[in-house]
Amino acid sequence: MVELPRALRDAVGLYPGSEVEITESGGKLIVEPVPAASSETTGKRTIAMEAFLAKRMRYDGPPITDEMMHQAILDEAKQRWDSVQRQWDKGIDENPVD
Repeated sequence: MVELPRALRDAVGLYPGSEVEITESGGKLIVEPVPAASSETTGKRTIAMEAFLAKRMRYDGPPITDEMMHQAILDEAKQRWDSVQRQWDKGIDENPVD
């Protein structure tokens, strides 16, 4: 992360979250603002997003709480850990140390 002095940011129209492109030339770094998306590009993105959202699967079940998501993550982590443990145990059994 690079912090630029406010006077420089203001001079080139940068604000928090602005995208910049950093290039190197002659041993110097050049920081240039990435132009904001044109209205044509933004329109295409909106259409693409609408198409994406239209194709997503609908969930008709009960509301999912943060607790439920947290538990699902823990359950998956435990399942993966158990799988790794079984692989380790299997490897130890197959290659006994003398």
